[in-house]
Amino acid sequence: MPFSTKFINLFFSARRKKLDKYCIFPSEIQNEQFEYLIENGRKTLFGKKYGFDKIKCYNDFRRSVPLTDYDSFKEYITQCKEGHDSVIWPGPIKWFAKSSGTTSDVSKFIPVSSNGLWDCHMRGPKDIVATVASLFPDTKAYEGKTLTLGGSHKLDTTGNGTRSGDLSAILIENTPTWAAWKRTPKAATALISDFEKKVEQITKETVNDNITAFAGVPSWNLVMMNKIIEITGKNNLNEIWPNLELFVHGGMNFEPYREQYEKIIPSARMRYLETYNASEGFFAIQDNPNRNDMLLMLDYGIFYEFLPVDKLNEGNAAIPLEAVETGKNYAVIISSSNGLWRYLIGDTVEFTSKHPYRIRITGRTKLFINAFGEELIIDNAEKAIKYACDSTNSKIKEFTAAPLYMSSDSKGAHEWLIEFSELPENIDSFKAALDKKLQEINSDYAAKRYKDTTLQEPVIKIMKKNAFYDWMQGRGKLGGQNKVPRLANDRKYADELQVYILK
Repeated sequence: MPFSTKFINLFFSARRKKLDKYCIFPSEIQNEQFEYLIENGRKTLFGKKYGFDKIKCYNDFRRSVPLTDYDSFKEYITQCKEGHDSVIWPGPIKWFAKSSGTTSDVSKFIPVSSNGLWDCHMRGPKDIVATVASLFPDTKAYEGKTLTLGGSHKLDTTGNGTRSGDLSAILIENTPTWAAWKRTPKAATALISDFEKKVEQITKETVNDNITAFAGVPSWNLVMMNKIIEITGKNNLNEIWPNLELFVHGGMNFEPYREQYEKIIPSARMRYLETYNASEGFFAIQDNPNRNDMLLMLDYGIFYEFLPVDKLNEGNAAIPLEAVETGKNYAVIISSSNGLWRYLIGDTVEFTSKHPYRIRITGRTKLFINAFGEELIIDNAEKAIKYACDSTNSKIKEFTAAPLYMSSDSKGAHEWLIEFSELPENIDSFKAALDKKLQEINSDYAAKRYKDTTLQEPVIKIMKKNAFYDWMQGRGKLGGQNKVPRLANDRKYADELQVYILK
């Protein structure tokens, strides 16, 4: 066992024992989080408004406090940004994580309290280190440096003493010196706003380093890694960094990208670990490399609730962790030490296990297609795309899909805009495989497709090379946490992308 791994396992041995209790005492751990949050919430403007002093149990909480989302919670966040103390969490909130906006705002500003920063956002990376060292005793990932591709927004300071920017910028500012020494690139490079210039500078800084791991969103890391290979003139990443062995990824499903990563990192030592972190908090870590799910982190200053997706408009249908069922699709609700209360974060998950609680991300509450009652979610789309690729020996870089609405002379359909890295020999075979798999895994879709009752067969549009990259660049959405929207229930994105269609 390498010395670094032995030291990490020894250092985190007490923490590993606490994580083991997730399987034995999940309800007790969550109840501790609930009591901690309510106690602190009583000291806030929000807590006084909703009678936190009278809340004694979860049912009191559910009856007293409404479900919130960004639009309904924004008035409290605005007060915090204006410098008011104890609005949603005791004391002032200094940091706000800037993320993609809502229908009414270009950007969201998610509060990050001091407690939330250290109990949640910074605890997640520590548990990743502990998990990797425990899972892979032979790993040398911590012998070298970790290349992190984060966002590009430097922290902006307001006149009220608050600062906003990408979550990665907040984390960089608060990362201890000892941890920053093991990370690359330097902070100034990590926050370059121009993605292409950032990649060029990252290449200059890291090409001669001993990079053993990297972390970030799969899509943008893949773009960056391919550009680094191109800049250096090498054939793959192992020729640049021979000791590379770990990718800690999150933000989207990794499976559509796995084959492309295996191509540019042809190493049997390479390992991949999924995490679930967002501007709102750090939620889960893959704790078994042989499972396609993640361990829900229960002691991060977060109390979880879950709302069945088929009851999104029924706030009283929300349930606590102990009441969830495996195999069911839920919207995630959190109350946290960042001052978010019964907050719908916009993600949907499915529980794969209750002993311990493990989840898979299935999509977003607003990224779906249900124009014809088909209830198509991202999980369906990605599984069907993978099946179609496997069936036709093709590979994709990116895709999105949107409805084609009914007209006087045609029924509805789904339009799939796909950028292939390797085209199928027969696009009709790809379309048939995609349609077949969607019908197998989504009964609502199958019912609408039955004899073309409501939906006709999918329409496939092949996109030009780098179409999605150019589109995202034109929208100012390159890099960081920005992701190509997989599905949309309207044609806004699809219509914008029409100019990039190859045929």
